[in-house]
Amino acid sequence: MEQIVAAAEIRKHLGELSDFAAVTALLPLTGLSVVDVGCGPGHVARELCGIGATVVCVEPDPVQAAKNRLATPVPGLSFIEARAEALPLETGTADGVFFFRSLHHVPIAQMDAALAEAARVLKPASGFLCVVEPAMTGSYFPVMRPYNDETKVRTQAQAALRRTAGRIFTDAEFFEYVQRPSYDSFASLVTRVTGQTFNNISRDRVETDEVRSLFEAGKVADNRYVFEQPLLLNLYRHPKHQIKPV
Repeated sequence: MEQIVAAAEIRKHLGELSDFAAVTALLPLTGLSVVDVGCGPGHVARELCGIGATVVCVEPDPVQAAKNRLATPVPGLSFIEARAEALPLETGTADGVFFFRSLHHVPIAQMDAALAEAARVLKPASGFLCVVEPAMTGSYFPVMRPYNDETKVRTQAQAALRRTAGRIFTDAEFFEYVQRPSYDSFASLVTRVTGQTFNNISRDRVETDEVRSLFEAGKVADNRYVFEQPLLLNLYRHPKHQIKPV
């Protein structure tokens, strides 16, 4: 079995796009049944339901999962509390599986199993896996790094994709797009990052002179702060079933 290797990762740049715009530019999703692994509050999933997809959202964080269960129902959208490496879904039933910035949150020892599990639930002839991961370039990563250094987990996520997704899927395409996170004040950044239950970042880690200085470098007109966040999108098709993770 030929493995998709890193040298083949020539990325096509899609421009400045939202996650929804990026995936709908690449995939005809209307009428498909897909899974959003590590969905958070399910923002992209709701947009996908809006164009006629059926989405099962899987969230491992019990706090966020509880909020999801209380959320206003959306036609075609359902929520499950489960882990990426143990999806409570039938084999070969999903048209697609998405990881939106969530693969690097899977424990490193379980990343390969999570990718194998995604392949398991996909339809063998037509299923696809779409993984979006933040790059460690652009002006946003240096702001985050002092209080939430994800260098290791993001690097390991890319390694798992090369190692395991390359074995499990027949075809792969690689893309990149950019987003520009913006804030009206340093306080709004602090509120956002300390409100994420899956990271549990304390205020004292964010409210430092170092982070404030890095944040101020993003100041633009109208007293707003804008940063650049490149996203790496790997799109895999045609899973080979019955392959165990390494």
